[in-house]
Amino acid sequence: MKNKLVLVTLLAFGAAIAARAAEDSYKIDPVHSTVGFSVRHMVINSVKGKFKQFSGTVVMDGETIKDAQGTIQTASVDTGNTQRDNDLRSPNFFDAAKYPTITFKTKQVEKKGDETILTGDYTMHGVTKEISLPVKVSGPVKDPFGGTRIGLEGKTKLNRKDFGMAYNKVLETGGLLVGDEVELEINAEAVKQTAVK
Repeated sequence: MKNKLVLVTLLAFGAAIAARAAEDSYKIDPVHSTVGFSVRHMVINSVKGKFKQFSGTVVMDGETIKDAQGTIQTASVDTGNTQRDNDLRSPNFFDAAKYPTITFKTKQVEKKGDETILTGDYTMHGVTKEISLPVKVSGPVKDPFGGTRIGLEGKTKLNRKDFGMAYNKVLETGGLLVGDEVELEINAEAVKQTAVK
């Protein structure tokens, strides 16, 4: 009985090691990636922006995401207008001096058709909420330099008020200067690093 228990334990341990050995870590390549957002302005138009500085890692088991996390530097926000960007960095919105990063850490991964639903903790403006991010994975493929890459495309929506970003102005028509709903869009490439130990 004792020998059987030892054998079962060793087999389980070996299976766990084999499973981990199949997992690979990928690092986001910022040169070939974009983290963007879109929000309604004065009810009549959507203003788009992006973040210039961000990082992230993805753990893959073959073509399946096992884990993902990312960090965005809020001071790197860029909408193509200096005055607006400074306002976004101010306490009216991101308050970049006090809250320099936005982070996402996966807690659950679920496969649905050709999409992978990443559910995790999203922290912005000092507030952490659980959000779901549907992601499509492409690859892996070999690049011309001998590396292995995957592509990631994801979109989700959130309400900025849920994260304490409530600043707004009411227009004469009764609408709001800035919409509450924000659409996030990620188009990224990630490069394989080393096998996860």
